Amino acid sequence: MDSRLHSDIYLLAAFWTGVGALLLTLLIAVQIVYLRLAARSLKRREQALTARWRPALNAAIVGVSEMTLPGLRSAERMLFLKLWVHLHQSVRGEASGGLNEVAYRLGCDAYARRLLRKGNRAQRLLAILALGHLRDAAAWDDLLGVVHGRDSAASVHALWALVQADAGRAAREVAPMLLQREDWAMSQLANILKDARAEWEPVLAEAVAGTDQEQLPHALRLLAALRLSLPAQQLRGLLNHPVAEVVSCALRLAATPDLLDEVRRQLGHGDWRVRVQAVRTLGQLGDHSDVARLRRLLGDQQWWVRYRAAQALLGLPFLTSDDLAALQQEGMDRYALDMLKQVRAEQEAA
Repeated sequence: MDSRLHSDIYLLAAFWTGVGALLLTLLIAVQIVYLRLAARSLKRREQALTARWRPALNAAIVGVSEMTLPGLRSAERMLFLKLWVHLHQSVRGEASGGLNEVAYRLGCDAYARRLLRKGNRAQRLLAILALGHLRDAAAWDDLLGVVHGRDSAASVHALWALVQADAGRAAREVAPMLLQREDWAMSQLANILKDARAEWEPVLAEAVAGTDQEQLPHALRLLAALRLSLPAQQLRGLLNHPVAEVVSCALRLAATPDLLDEVRRQLGHGDWRVRVQAVRTLGQLGDHSDVARLRRLLGDQQWWVRYRAAQALLGLPFLTSDDLAALQQEGMDRYALDMLKQVRAEQEAA
């Protein structure tokens, strides 16, 4: 009796488990069908909107003004904004003005600001791009809040939007934080600031002066990556900094004749990383008197110092093949000779 009861319970449990699995499978299948139908519907709507709006937007790009615009329903604003941003990213200069005029006529600026405040992540990113292209100053505070947020992608795009709206104001309000954000790709920052160097360079120099010692190396590396410079007097102070990493990073920015003597002094620094960077900088600035200095460093204990010294020597524009041959006859050790041969072979193969 008990055995039959237990058997019935197991059979019942197996039955309902199978029913549950079947229902779950059907539910997943329905969901897949729904998603496919929704995707097809969205694609048809996008194609219809593009066909209706592309001629008008193309006309705006080429400078046609006061044209009659097609109708735009509320449900289509998101699709239109995607199309508008896509076209905006393919044009430059005056062509963007026509697109902006169309967007303002349609109230896209206000719509993008609402998306920035209340949309999901994808919608907020789209809104940031739109507001940047529109150079919309009314969204400044909201964009500044995104810049200070933890989302790396959203924050760096918000920085771009602020620079588009007002590069000088963006520099004054964001520069100190930019030197501290290690999650922003330097390549992106270089692209964002490439047309705003005049506004950002003096502000960043001031911000570097107030940067704490822990953040200073990163700040200097960032300036070097952005190809921005610091005043010579400020660099002299950094080249005499007690922390070797700071000196090494400052040398990246010291490629100016005014600092040649300071660069030469770092060739004898106790930290080999500083010597490496000093050699690289000297290779850009050096004159005939530096040939002997670089030759001595071919005998440095550190491989990287010898390697960079060989590169610097072979890269000096005034040093001829006869000069190099004469150097090699002046009692170089085999390590120095091998390094010169290696670097020359690399240059010939490049």
